[in-house]
Amino acid sequence: MSETRNFVYQRIGAASGIVAPIVAFVCILSAIASYPTFSWINNALSDLGIVSGITSSLFNFGLLASGILAFNFSIFGLFNYFGKKRVGKIGSVVFAAATIALIAISVFNENFSPTHYLVSVAFFTLAPIALFILTFGFWLNHQRGIAVFTVAVGVAAALPWILLFTINYVPNVAIPEFLSALAVSVWAVVLGKKMLSLKV
Repeated sequence: MSETRNFVYQRIGAASGIVAPIVAFVCILSAIASYPTFSWINNALSDLGIVSGITSSLFNFGLLASGILAFNFSIFGLFNYFGKKRVGKIGSVVFAAATIALIAISVFNENFSPTHYLVSVAFFTLAPIALFILTFGFWLNHQRGIAVFTVAVGVAAALPWILLFTINYVPNVAIPEFLSALAVSVWAVVLGKKMLSLKV
C-alpha cells in the first residue's frame, strides 16, 4: 500500500473515530427520551433494544452504526497509525474485536440469551484491555502524553465495573455501561482529532 493511500485510509479511520461516539450517544439518548419509564438505576441500556417502536430502532441502529464506524477507526485509523509497531497493532486488533462485540450487541438483543450477555461482557472487557495494550504501544512509540491519557481512560472505563462488583453501588448496569462507554468515546474522539492533524 502506498504511503499516500495509507494516509487517506488513516484519515477515514480518524474521522470515523470522531463520528462514532456522536452517533452512539445521540441515538442512545434519543431512545431514552422516547421511553419515559426508563430508569438509570433499575435498567440496563440494552433494555431499550427490545422496546417496541422507535425506541428499539434508535438504540439498535445507534450501536450498529457506531460499531461499524468504530471498527473503521480501529483498522483504518489505529492500525495504520502504528505503522510496523507490533504492540500498537495488537492493541488495535483487540479494540477492533471490541467493536465487533458492540455490533453484535445490536444484532443479538436481550431476546437472544445468553448470546447478548456474552457479547456485552466481551465489549466492556475488551475495550479497557485494548486501551491498556495501546498504552504500551504509545509508550514504546515515545508518545508518553498519549500513553498516560490512554491508561487513565482505560482505568476510567474499567472502574465503574470494578466498583459495581465490589460495592454494588447500583442495582442494574445502565450507569456503569454509560460511564464506561463515555470514557472510551472521549478517548476515540481525542485520538481521532490527533490523527486528523497529522500531515502526509
